[in-house]
This record gives sequence, structure tokens and C-alpha cells, in this order.
Amino acid sequence: MPNWNQVLEEIKREDARLFNSAKAGLDSVRRKYLKRLFRLTGRNVIAYYSGWLSKPYAFGMDLRDEDKNAFMMAIHKMDRSQGLDLILHTPGGDIAAAESLVEYLRSMFGNDVRAIVPQIAMSAGTMVACSCKSIVMAKHSNLGPIDPQISGVPAAAVKEEFEQAIREITKDQSRLAAWQFILQKYTPTYLATCENAVRWSKDFVTDALKNNMFSQSIDKDTLASRIVDRFSDFSENKSHGRHIGRQECIEYGLNIEILEDDPDLQDSLLTVHHCFIHSLSNSPSIKIVENQNGVAFIKTVG
Repeated sequence: MPNWNQVLEEIKREDARLFNSAKAGLDSVRRKYLKRLFRLTGRNVIAYYSGWLSKPYAFGMDLRDEDKNAFMMAIHKMDRSQGLDLILHTPGGDIAAAESLVEYLRSMFGNDVRAIVPQIAMSAGTMVACSCKSIVMAKHSNLGPIDPQISGVPAAAVKEEFEQAIREITKDQSRLAAWQFILQKYTPTYLATCENAVRWSKDFVTDALKNNMFSQSIDKDTLASRIVDRFSDFSENKSHGRHIGRQECIEYGLNIEILEDDPDLQDSLLTVHHCFIHSLSNSPSIKIVENQNGVAFIKTVG
């Protein structure tokens, strides 16, 4: 299969060939290799790609409720008995949207959904990946922490800050003057909102793991709790943007398939990945949801 530069050259040749056609080279080449991936695996495939790496300031690249419409369109007329390979490349997004999407995919494919992370699936993307029966990762693949953010602020950090303030003020009343300037920026219900968000995130991923990845394990409660604790540990992860590599995911206990163990799948998948990254980098597109039949939802900078 072609590498990054070879894919780009093929796109340029296709652009030249299709100069007077309604189809662009980016779309034509991308759909060609997505179809080849389907033929290799025999499984339905939906690629969910966001362009946040090349367009970091564009609006609407996060996982959100409008994506449900894209998935409905992609799944329509699929032979659902073939299962689904879900390719994820996303910075994450809304917990409610992720939870709703997971419920929808389960209603369509049962537990026969496999996540594939060719590069990065962070935050809510990690949550969706954890809802699948397994996660295919390469050496360069990363998941991310699942601690929720409230208006860009880590909810777990707010909770931790409040608890630290209480400890220090209880021990030394003179600390109240210093802490009041920090705590007064929070509204009365803000702490409860943060606590609920943390609990919601943990409960969602715990249930998702138990309902699919560990559904056949007698230790599913223990396995799921251990993974959720590690992925939601704000103190340990230090940052919501921390990249968690494949080896750590294996050590945490996730069911990880090693991409390099299947060279044909590796070649085919990485070519598909190159195609999508080129499409997002060299067009106004900021999000693409597409299946093996060329049915696509493409969101552009508007």
C-alpha cells in the first residue's frame, strides 16, 4: 500500500484526471482505499475523522449530537450482520453525545463493534473506544484521559481544589483570606456540577466496558473499575491532553489488538489514515464521517 507521499502524489494525479469531473481527487482516492479496507476485513467500516490537528481554531470539530445524523446516514442500508469497524480520530467532545452514539451503535450492531485508533482518540473519543469489544492500536496510537471538562476547566481539578481549600482552612484559619480569592470565582452550584460530571463520566465508561469488552468476564466489575480509575485520575495524568500509549492501555487492562501483528491490515489502514489526513489538511473540511460505500457527511469551515 502507498505511504504518505505516495498517497499525496496519487491524489494529485487523480485531481488532474478528474479536472472536469464533479469528483475531486481527495474524495476519489480516499474512497478507493476505504473500500479496499472493507474488502480486506469483510467488516463494515465507518471512519470518523476530525481536523483539529490541521485547523486547531475551527469551530465544530468536537464529537457532538449532530454526528448522530452522520452515523445514521452511513449505517443506512448496511448489512449489519458484518459488524462494524469504527475508525476514530478525534479530540473528543460532549459526554452526552458520546453516550447517545454508543447506545445507537449498540442498537445497530450489538456488541460487534471494534474500534480502530490509527493515531489519536482523546477524551470522549476514548470513551467511545472503550465501549467497543476491542481497540486496534499501533505503536504510535494514543488514547486520552476521560476526566470531564466544564467550560475548559477540568472538573476533577475543581473538586480537588475545593478539597485542598477545606483541608488547609480547617488546619489554619489564616488560610481563609488567601483561599477566598480563588474560591469566589466559582458559583454556588459549580462544585456540584463538577462532581456530577466526574461521576457521569466514570459511570458511563464503567457500564460501557462491562456491557461489551468485558461482558463475558467473571471479573468485569474489577476490570472496568481499574481501567476507569486510571483513565480518570487527574492527579496521575496531570493534564486532560495527556497521550496514553498502547503499552499503557494494555497494562491498564484494555482489550488491545496490536495493528502490527497483521501487516495487511496495517498497510491498508495507514493508507486510509493518510487519505483522511490529506483530505482534512488540503480542503475546507473539518470533519468527515464516511463508510466503505462512499456515503459521507463532510463538515466544512463555514
